[in-house]
Amino acid sequence: MAAATSRSAPEERLVNLLVALMATDQGLTKETILSSVAGYREQAQSGASKDALEKMFERDKESLRGLGVPIETIGDYADPDDLREARYRVPNDEYALPEDISFTPAELAVLAVAGGVWSESSLSAEARSGLRKIRALGNEVDEPIIGFSPRLSVRTPAFAPLQKAMEQARVVSFPYLKPGDERPRSRRIRPLALVDYEARWHVFGFDLDQQAERTFLLSRIVGDVAITRESFDPSLRDGAGERAVQGLHDVAARQRALLEVHPGTEASLRLRRRAQHAEQGMLVPYVDVHVLADELASYGPEVRVVEPAALREEVIRRLQATLALHSDGAEDAT
Repeated sequence: MAAATSRSAPEERLVNLLVALMATDQGLTKETILSSVAGYREQAQSGASKDALEKMFERDKESLRGLGVPIETIGDYADPDDLREARYRVPNDEYALPEDISFTPAELAVLAVAGGVWSESSLSAEARSGLRKIRALGNEVDEPIIGFSPRLSVRTPAFAPLQKAMEQARVVSFPYLKPGDERPRSRRIRPLALVDYEARWHVFGFDLDQQAERTFLLSRIVGDVAITRESFDPSLRDGAGERAVQGLHDVAARQRALLEVHPGTEASLRLRRRAQHAEQGMLVPYVDVHVLADELASYGPEVRVVEPAALREEVIRRLQATLALHSDGAEDAT
């Protein structure tokens, strides 16, 4: 019986820790947890060292997080990295769905597929929280509609640190290289939203040097994203995604490329989805002339740019560079 009690003690301690962290709104300090939560308290009374207790708490904390429990660490607002007086809690709004929300088995199946599309490293904290709440319902998802699902991941190295900084409401800095510039410029922004537009990721935020909202293409971030210790009001993120997408839509509405596209080709299939019919071909809205030039050049002879001239010149330049590269390769081979 003593052996069984000893084996069950860690599980009981985990349950006690979870209950304690869920029961507090302000959070509990590590000292309070080690001295008052059952499991730690008994260990302390039996002579366990403070170092051993702290290591036990860290292991238990990671075990709960591994089970999907969102343990929040609250540090000093003026210095978030200072965890000497940190407090810990489990926010109830991140661990339970509102009582008036329920799902049918079919709806749960669709949500499970949607959540499974994204790799864990690419899934935002909000999305992970939503999936965690759904799983906490305890419903079995065995609907036959789940045959297979695609997997999406974000390859751009800048995405993960920008997402982390946005969720922590921290200012970031990064080197940004615009087309035509010889050197990247350092940008310092409050990251407010990450948006996917025309299959490319953008970060929308408040540029602290320009004192204005700006949108940056992640593929043009040419170095590490540094997360600073400077924080900002998280409420600034409210509605930022909608503003970012609307801003991109507005730019695209003002810029249209007239293209002649061979029917039945890959270019025709892809471009027609977002194009309007024109007498000479199709009108395709675009945000960035260089981004569109990259796409059009990849179609080779399937597309001819009628206008604007700047876009046509950019596509020709890319095709000429490709031809020169392969011509050099052919000459080297001979």
